[in-house]
This record gives sequence, C-alpha cells and structure tokens, in this order.
Amino acid sequence: MGFHVGDKVIHCTYGLGEIVQIEPKTIHDHLADCYVVQIREMTIWIPIDDLQQHSLRLPAQPEEFIGLSDILTGPSEQLQEDRLLRKDQLLTQMRDGQLTSLCRVVRDLTNFKRVNKKLNDQESSILEQATNSLITEWSHSLEISPNQALQAMTNLLGK
Repeated sequence: MGFHVGDKVIHCTYGLGEIVQIEPKTIHDHLADCYVVQIREMTIWIPIDDLQQHSLRLPAQPEEFIGLSDILTGPSEQLQEDRLLRKDQLLTQMRDGQLTSLCRVVRDLTNFKRVNKKLNDQESSILEQATNSLITEWSHSLEISPNQALQAMTNLLGK
C-alpha cells in the first residue's frame, strides 16, 4: 500500500500521525526512500520498503468502529499468570498495530485490573498507551472529541 504526503496514518507504537514528506535517508549504510511522519511533536522516518515491520496503516473507517463494541463489551481473554509472559503477550498484541488488537488490550487489562485491584507499572503503561491510541483514532475517525470517544469507550467497558 502506498501513502501520499498529507495522508493521516496510524503507527502501531506512536498512534495517529501525518505523512509530511517522502525523502531518501541513509539507514545502515543503505539509501532508502522513507515516509516522514509527524506524530505530535515527534518526527519519524519509515522506510517505504519496510512498512510491514513498522505497522503503518490508514486510520479505521467509521463503520469499523461498529464492531468494536462487541470486543469491548465481550469477555476478556485470559492473560498469562507470569508477569513477564503477560507483558510479552500484551506487547505482541500492541505491535500488531490493528484496531481490534488495541481494543483487546484495553478490555483485557481493564478487566485484569478489576479482578486484581491493580496493575504493575508496565501494565499501567501499556494500558495508557493502548487507551490513548484507541481514543485518538476513535475521535479522528468518527470526528468527535477525545472526551466523547473516552466516554463511549468507558461506557462499553462498564457493560
């Protein structure tokens, strides 16, 4: 999939950004054409030939958010008992970069927190990153405020 300057994109780690330029950049002694992506106050370069590794995608269409309610209100998946295995499980889902994976991470960690009464620092950080990415994409795609998106997500998670 090719992107163009001005396209809004989702990076699996950093969330919503915009392609502001396409330029050559030397990476590991090789010249590669890169998308220059502006994400908040940060700029990253993504090699065009290496998009799958960096999970760059277009934001979800509004109709894709309809299916999210089933994920967010559905039963959570079992997280690993061992904290290190649990961290790997969650980070694997985050690296997937897909909207459904973000929803599963938010749902599963929210439910895990309810049952266990707290999260460790890494889990809290993962939940915060997943929530922020989800809310940002939700508000962008549905053209609503981040607060409205957060309220909708909170309502679904409470069911």
